[in-house]
Amino acid sequence: MSLTPREHDRKYGELDHVIRAYAGHTADETEPLAAYLRHTWRTRPWAISIAEEQLRSYAENPPGRLRRRLGEFYPVPDVGLADTDIQAWLTKLADLLAESVDSGQAPPPTTPQTRWEWRARFPELAQFLGGWLSQDMPDEFGSHDDALRDYVETTDSGLVAQLTGELHDLLTLPLDDTDYALALDELGMEVDPPAPCTPGAWLAELASQLRKV
Repeated sequence: MSLTPREHDRKYGELDHVIRAYAGHTADETEPLAAYLRHTWRTRPWAISIAEEQLRSYAENPPGRLRRRLGEFYPVPDVGLADTDIQAWLTKLADLLAESVDSGQAPPPTTPQTRWEWRARFPELAQFLGGWLSQDMPDEFGSHDDALRDYVETTDSGLVAQLTGELHDLLTLPLDDTDYALALDELGMEVDPPAPCTPGAWLAELASQLRKV
């Protein structure tokens, strides 16, 4: 029998956050773990020790063939390592997390550096951009304003308020229009901002519209 969601979270829930930070990256890159630490120190510092424990436990007790067949294990995605090197890599990650907790040191604040970090920091903005402004948007809505109107009318007001706050957070970052274009792409937007707006100007207009909701 495969893992239930409850069992998965208990055994691998925080490990999953660490590993997802490596999506699209290889094991030898340092930025994914820095992104995880930067965001988690800021939002859930207590979770870092849990991640360390789960990583170490998984590395010390790798799944055998029976557990693999039953699905009772966490499948580590491809990070460019041979299977024989995965245990050592997980142990190294656990050691680095423990070092960060013991020293109380986090990577210095900066703008998000990975797709995982963009979406972890701006989850509702990613939901809106990826869900309402995907490549299918022109077939579903007459304009960006129509998409926003549909989002507001069909989404809980608390989440709309969260989106407003995330937009203001994004707009306080020291970004230029090239950076804003990258942010929109990383957060899942698949259409261009409405002409003649630049990415930054459109985000500011979006925030202004939401303040009136």
